Amino acid sequence: MRQFTMIVRPFVAQAVLEALVDLGIDSWIVHEAKGYSRQKGYLERYVGSEYSLAFLPKVEISLWANRELNPETLSKIQEIARTGRIGDGKIFVVPLAWQEELEF
Repeated sequence: MRQFTMIVRPFVAQAVLEALVDLGIDSWIVHEAKGYSRQKGYLERYVGSEYSLAFLPKVEISLWANRELNPETLSKIQEIARTGRIGDGKIFVVPLAWQEELEF
């Protein structure tokens, strides 16, 4: 089993979720997130004064799946999520290893 974490911009999140449904994946977790890296934020105006927003809004989509998500599927999702700007369309894949029987 693997954990897939996708970081996308808010306006493409719905398109990514629709692509996941088309692939037969019907459960995931969606979080609002903030990102900071080479983008360095942007200036915003409020009541005539400017202020800097260092963290940019993002959406984090996490799902757990067997190894059925092949590289072609991931590249399709990445194409949908990318806008051509820095900081979008990232997919992180983490293999999960645990014992078959868990005792509580």
